Amino acid sequence: MNALRLRRDPRAERAARLVPGNGRLRYDMSATPDGPMTSPSGRLRRDPRTERQRLLTTGRDGRARLVRSGLIGQMAGSAASTASVVKKIRVEQPEFFIIVVPDLPEGRLDRADRQVLGAARKLADAGGGAVVVVGETVDEASLGQAGADRFVLLSSGSDPDGRVAELVAVMDALSPRHVLLPESEEGADTARRLAARTGLGLLPGIEVLGPKQVIRPCGAGRQEWVGGLAPLMTLAPDRVPTWEGDAHEILSLEETIEGPVPASARMTVGAVIPADPATMNLGDAPFVVSAGRGVTDFASFRATVRALHATPGASRVVCDNGDMPRSTQVGASGTILDALCYVALGIAGAPQHLQGLGRVEHVVAVNTDLHAAMVARAGLAIIADAQAVMPALCEILAAEYGEKGA
Repeated sequence: MNALRLRRDPRAERAARLVPGNGRLRYDMSATPDGPMTSPSGRLRRDPRTERQRLLTTGRDGRARLVRSGLIGQMAGSAASTASVVKKIRVEQPEFFIIVVPDLPEGRLDRADRQVLGAARKLADAGGGAVVVVGETVDEASLGQAGADRFVLLSSGSDPDGRVAELVAVMDALSPRHVLLPESEEGADTARRLAARTGLGLLPGIEVLGPKQVIRPCGAGRQEWVGGLAPLMTLAPDRVPTWEGDAHEILSLEETIEGPVPASARMTVGAVIPADPATMNLGDAPFVVSAGRGVTDFASFRATVRALHATPGASRVVCDNGDMPRSTQVGASGTILDALCYVALGIAGAPQHLQGLGRVEHVVAVNTDLHAAMVARAGLAIIADAQAVMPALCEILAAEYGEKGA
């Protein structure tokens, strides 16, 4: 006599996966309905999504990774134990030093700084060297994750002459093989001051860096110069990848660095006046909050932008409707952003709009559509109506920081 099989109820299984909320019906396919999942032959059904979720862990670089060691039933424990083990590389007796002078805006490594550290790590690993970061106060853990081995603190502040004098003292003590800087406003100025002070050769704006040769544009960008490495080099942005390997441990320097003789500064900075984010050029703004088709209350949107001290942006549809000026349009036909953070309120994420986020580091999306392209692009997503999120955010900021906002 054949064994009785449990009859499946597709409607009940579908109802168990239903995600509560208004709007379109959405189903969480990772949810397991109550009761055993059996095939028509009576065998238990495998759930690939659940198995993959058990294998899923987060790597050091923040990317999702699958850990396939161990049995399926032990995946959660093995993934957690794997994530908790952090391997750090120690370079105790290097053959030579590579000095990196990052910009460190607001005391953090930006994208260009990480790229220069990745290039220095490439040169150091080619011959057993160590990477020394010379700059202002910064989190040493982030330096190790970016590939640095040593750190030297500068105390010159905003005095360019004092900064160069301290860098020359560090170079005299360490005798580095190369000194790398980003080809930015501050990095380019420091590199040229160092070249004039020390008489060393400088190669600016390098686009391709190898252990033995470099390539940089010349002839107004119509030609390329190929040659050997120089003692001083600056790297063009977005040309060299960042360091994606294991983190390095920041060790103390054994060499003694004698500070420069104090001298009267020829330049003094009275005060640093921040730009008004409301009138800042969209392409230069570090923090942008944009409105899309899902935003209907633009008074609340403008209040949210003011509370966050952000620069307002908009999608093409909003600008076409006249709700926001054309100068605030983000995208391929508008402005390409170079911001640290971008908040998209009610923006689905058309391809031309996503092209405007090519160099944004952090994206926050607020949208009712769980499967919107902007939600997939975002590092943090809020699946809710922007009309409800904006006043709630303003209330939180007012309670935390007062009427002036964040």
